[in-house]
Amino acid sequence: MTISPSTHPTVPDVPDVPQAKGALDRAACDCGPTRRQLLRGTGAAAGAIAGAGVLAACAEQKPTPQEAAASASAAGAGTVVVALADVPVGGAVAAKVGGQDVLVTQPTQGEVHAFSAICTHAGCTVAPGEGELLCPCHQSRYALTDAAVLGGPAPEPLPAIQVEVSGEDVVLA
Repeated sequence: MTISPSTHPTVPDVPDVPQAKGALDRAACDCGPTRRQLLRGTGAAAGAIAGAGVLAACAEQKPTPQEAAASASAAGAGTVVVALADVPVGGAVAAKVGGQDVLVTQPTQGEVHAFSAICTHAGCTVAPGEGELLCPCHQSRYALTDAAVLGGPAPEPLPAIQVEVSGEDVVLA
């Protein structure tokens, strides 16, 4: 059955020819992208920009734990790392030496050690934990006395930095 404009007033005045109806349908689609297409395109563009940012961050050259320890040590003997009073007995404190992140530990009263704070697993920054050193990225754990691996995916200890107590400070040796 065919409805003509004269019998049904809501149908536009279009000839009853299948090709004409298809042309009208195509014309409606050719006016630009749909809202769904725009949202998809915007989402894809945002994903590409975020992905490029992640790749740029990954491409940033970080020093290895050994390079960071050597760079910190290069600051020179006698360079103050931290005040001894700031290092808790049985704990550790984070510091910077020569632009490098380091950890200074005091396992027992007066016994101090320093290590690179760059995790030997994935290069994240290790932080003081409860009676140990802890990498927040993958949960590698290191000992306060020698930075030996206590657990986690880290393959080797943190590199040591030679320090000593001089007066009231922990200094590079």
